[in-house]
Amino acid sequence: MDIIISNSDRVPIYEQIVRQLKGLILSGQLPEGEALPSMRLLARDLRISVITTKRAYEELEREGFISTVPGKGCFVAAQNRETRREAVLCQIEEHLSQAVSAARAGAVDLEELTEMLNTLYSEELL
Repeated sequence: MDIIISNSDRVPIYEQIVRQLKGLILSGQLPEGEALPSMRLLARDLRISVITTKRAYEELEREGFISTVPGKGCFVAAQNRETRREAVLCQIEEHLSQAVSAARAGAVDLEELTEMLNTLYSEELL
């Protein structure tokens, strides 16, 4: 499991961890029941505070992505199909919001942006 954090990113480190772990879970790269590294091990590997990894794991548990078994660790929780779809839609909305902001800043109109999206979506299907 590769998690990459950036100290220069405006997004807090715990949130970077949450986003990347959600992505791995939603994509199926971390399947249901898979054990996650301990908070201490992840903190050591990323060279960050255990408090930061604890906050990320708590957030993931609160959102239903992982579950904690006392004395055993944290595991990927079973994902309800509708919950999974909703999480994916939220991720897409976040990315599209960033794209819209960039388009507006660069004076790219909606027609051009839509054309780019259609092109990118079609390329992925090929």
